[in-house]
Amino acid sequence: MNNPALFQPLSLGDMALSNRIVIAPMCQYSAEDGCMTDWHLIHLGQLALSGAGLLTIEATAVEPEGRITWADVGLWDDKTEAAMARVVEGIRRWSDMPIAIQLAHAGRKASTERPWDGGAQLPPGDAHGWQTVAPSAIAFEDHEVAPVALDRDGLVRVRDAFAEAAKRSARLGLDAVQLHGAHGYLLHQFLSPLSNHRDDEYGGSLENRMRFPLEVFDAVRAAFPADKPVTMRVSGTDWVEGGWDVAQTIAFAQALEARGCAAIHVSSGGLHPDQQIPVGPNYQVPLARAVKQATTMPVVAVGLITGYEQAEAIVATGDADMIALARTILYDPRWPWHAAAELGAQVKAAPQYLRSQPRRYKDLFGGE
Repeated sequence: MNNPALFQPLSLGDMALSNRIVIAPMCQYSAEDGCMTDWHLIHLGQLALSGAGLLTIEATAVEPEGRITWADVGLWDDKTEAAMARVVEGIRRWSDMPIAIQLAHAGRKASTERPWDGGAQLPPGDAHGWQTVAPSAIAFEDHEVAPVALDRDGLVRVRDAFAEAAKRSARLGLDAVQLHGAHGYLLHQFLSPLSNHRDDEYGGSLENRMRFPLEVFDAVRAAFPADKPVTMRVSGTDWVEGGWDVAQTIAFAQALEARGCAAIHVSSGGLHPDQQIPVGPNYQVPLARAVKQATTMPVVAVGLITGYEQAEAIVATGDADMIALARTILYDPRWPWHAAAELGAQVKAAPQYLRSQPRRYKDLFGGE
């Protein structure tokens, strides 16, 4: 294949990507009091040698109460910043791949056990638990402890925490910030009428439900260097009748674009236990396509993208500008190499690995 679309360069503001393959943020549940550990250096370090266009640091809580689990990464004080600085420095020494960070707050889905320990909500009295917050005092599941509805002071605190984490991200030299507005976490909770029952200016109409996420975006955009991109991850639909849907996602995307959002990453679900997700290859691509047709900013598609030709088709047909890999690249950390070989493209490899180039792909490692 000549010049496959998947390996064409792309720029987001001043950030240049060598190809259209994005490594999605993937929680590792391996931090200590919000601080990254050697696991993160190993995990992110190997992915930074994968040949992808962009590496995204996992959902990073902007305050302790915003963690999904007690073992999540945070960026809320000097200690958590120093721990992340060590990891970023280690990666930068050996890789020039651009690095983004996903800033997040779990809202009512916070205070849980690690997935491999069951993932259940931990009540405030538990050694690893705390009181959660949300737009409204509605638990994710009926048997869980209800969150406390954020008051005006709480909204300001959370908004400012996002902005402060963006400033720390800039000090760390990170190339981009992604805000987590998907998967049923706090910003998504404000967007969806299923989780937002407020009767003030932050609830009710679509305009009101978008207000707080847009305020957070504006605060982060103002706090992060103007020449570096701020993007958003959204759930294109709740997969529940009467919930957040693609039409509202398009309205939100257009509002973000007007505020200088550099790209939008379209996922889905995560907000309500009654969701009915038609899981299968490309099942979320139509959501990305709908947003791309209604906006001009770059769109990232994600979800059960495993095949090389599959990924190429998504970009080549214009359904999305980039594809994101999560579980796929955990299973195969050299997926971009293999995709380039299959599609007849080139990819960058560390000089220490150049001898591994297969003899039948003589120009595979010619990418810069």
